Amino acid sequence: MSANGSPSGAWDLLRRNAAFRALWLSRITLFIGDALGTIALVLYVVGAEGSGVTVALLFLAVDFAPSLLSPLSGALSDRVDRKRLMVGCDLAQGAIITSIALVDMPIVPLLALVAVRSTLGSLFQPASRSSVPDLVRERDLETANAVIGFGTHGFDLIGPLLGAALLPLIGVRGMLFVDAATFLVSALLLLGLPKLAPVGLDGDRVPFLREAGDGLRFLWQLPSLRILTIGFCAVVALNGVDDIALVFLAQDVLEGIDSQTSLLYGGAGVGLLIGFLLLARFATRFPAVAMIGAGFLISSLGNAITGLSVTIWMAFAMQAVRGLGISLIEVSVQTFVQRTVPKGMQGRAFANLFGAVGLSAGLSYAVGGPLIDLAGPRFALAAGGFAGAVVAVAVARTLSRVIRPTTEAIPGQAADATARPGGADWNPDEAG
Repeated sequence: MSANGSPSGAWDLLRRNAAFRALWLSRITLFIGDALGTIALVLYVVGAEGSGVTVALLFLAVDFAPSLLSPLSGALSDRVDRKRLMVGCDLAQGAIITSIALVDMPIVPLLALVAVRSTLGSLFQPASRSSVPDLVRERDLETANAVIGFGTHGFDLIGPLLGAALLPLIGVRGMLFVDAATFLVSALLLLGLPKLAPVGLDGDRVPFLREAGDGLRFLWQLPSLRILTIGFCAVVALNGVDDIALVFLAQDVLEGIDSQTSLLYGGAGVGLLIGFLLLARFATRFPAVAMIGAGFLISSLGNAITGLSVTIWMAFAMQAVRGLGISLIEVSVQTFVQRTVPKGMQGRAFANLFGAVGLSAGLSYAVGGPLIDLAGPRFALAAGGFAGAVVAVAVARTLSRVIRPTTEAIPGQAADATARPGGADWNPDEAG
């Protein structure tokens, strides 16, 4: 920790805080494994079935099932010791990936196992995010979230390159075994964390399903969290089409070759790296609400101007701008929830918020494909991006009015829990 009670620098935080360093290394290890495992699973499915529909089903198993179960995942992460939960999730996921690597199986049980593994991963995430405030000082939250983002999202670029290098040497099954090994390494790293016991809001625990329901009610009844969720989902629903549109923009409109198309998809990753690097140093200087609005606005405008680009390089630069905005969103949203939501509710808040965002991404894919066929990738990107910019301004203005001055912690000072909307003593039976 730094002197004078000021926020710690990124390197200082990693060097002095062994528990946070263990969580950071665990997240990086898992990101490497996820990158390798995703490549291996896609190749495995293509080799077994050779069907685009089957690949689509694979991604639905990865993304859609965990989003539907997010209320239960969040409730469990708030109910049990998060250290044991994360270690257990890692070991279970490693066992599932090992079984896929060892046993040739039909596509249906394979997809079922992938869905279970992804659900365990979605259970890990809220437990991990809600653990950060227990490992670092309140004034270091922005820096800690930026450091985790830089370490993990950096492997959006490195992971695929590592996979390309390993695949000719060890093959698809070997990649799956490496993925399984990363879960074991992560579990061993997490043993260095202190006990992360659950925090009760009202003393006695209520039934599990009621806790899950309370998490959904809390997401809606806390005004600031409701506005954030609606705005975040709207921005993702409007902009998620870029995953589909970029290939058509690059090849059909800008007449790029395959390598240039791949480069275009890497633009956001470059922006993410730059953004997290800057935020690790400067994030504590800005309130989270301002960064949320800026992140939504910059990422949306990046997509909008990508749609208007006249060259591949201009589109690449605008996607890097989009990545910069996404880094702002990642750090500010996590910091906002960690400061605003009572500790005993944070697992549910994170799970339900990002679960809703995942469903919004699925909606964007479902609508975006036909829209691109009908109006072209330029229109889909530009229209969605400019609409997302309007949403960003509305979210920033509405959040600023809802949040009382004492709610947003001043950098370097602890937040006053009693000034939070909903308060640390939020009672689901009395909220209305």
